[in-house]
Amino acid sequence: MIERIDRRGFVSGAAGLGAAALLPGSARAQAKYPSRPVTLVCPWGAGGGTDATARIVAALLEKDLGQPFNVVNRTGGSGVVGHSAIATAAPDGYTIGMITVEITMMHWQGLTELAPASYTPLALMNIDPPGVQVNAASPYKTIKDLADAIKAAPAGKFKASGTGQGGIWHLALIGWLQAMGLKPDHVAWVPSNGAAPAMQDLAAGGIDVVTCSVPEAKAMIDAGKARSLAIMAPERNPQFKDVPTLKEGLGVDYSVGAWRGIAGPKGMPADVAATLTAALKKAYDSAEFKDFMGSRGFGVTFADPAGFAAYMDKGDKAMGEAMTAAGLAKKS
Repeated sequence: MIERIDRRGFVSGAAGLGAAALLPGSARAQAKYPSRPVTLVCPWGAGGGTDATARIVAALLEKDLGQPFNVVNRTGGSGVVGHSAIATAAPDGYTIGMITVEITMMHWQGLTELAPASYTPLALMNIDPPGVQVNAASPYKTIKDLADAIKAAPAGKFKASGTGQGGIWHLALIGWLQAMGLKPDHVAWVPSNGAAPAMQDLAAGGIDVVTCSVPEAKAMIDAGKARSLAIMAPERNPQFKDVPTLKEGLGVDYSVGAWRGIAGPKGMPADVAATLTAALKKAYDSAEFKDFMGSRGFGVTFADPAGFAAYMDKGDKAMGEAMTAAGLAKKS
């Protein structure tokens, strides 16, 4: 249920108006949220899918709520730095952030104690499956070409990237390798601070494969520096209809996805959280958001705070099981 902002402490009458005018600015500002600029932390690098999604959401929140929503990229630590900045901020609504699927994964690796319960969930906005990208000059024209070469090569010869160690795109690679009957480390993983720097490394020839969403790879694909061979999803993305699924290209029935949502520190006031959730739903329903996401091939999925929390809890359990099986988990 969406609550309305409660303007408690309002005194009626002429005398009350005079008294209110004498209140300090900070006290008067509490009557309405937001009364000053809001910081929206993005845990991943500029130019990637998370950054792009954060910026369109920030622009729409700013338009609706009348205050600047400034996106700040806080990268590092395989996502830990940015997620920590969100969780440890003052729970007043003036620092929120875009949390990603990695929050259901990092604590299993022992990288942080942060978990979904460390936040006030506000709204789930997006879910995307990964694709398999290679350099445009690569000899591998199809996913079968690449898979056959990987199988024939010694462990570690091929190098892949897309996110931090143990991140969702790393887990996507591991799942694909296991589905082909290979060991999780048959392809070496090179950690990065997101898909954008990984795609730059791919274009420069520093790595062989990037497993990230096709929308995140779109800029390099459009520039003729990379191509996508397959998508790890049950069906093709309508925005990239020429990219087959793994099942179509290899007969491998494997799919996985990354998600992005908006959250704040744990303990946010209910009225502030409700204001943000209502504005996020309005942003999600807007033609501007749908057009922006659709033009980039990003999947759009909305969940309210309760639905988002339940989705994260389910994903947290699933990721723990998968990472334990792959030997990446450092806790049970």
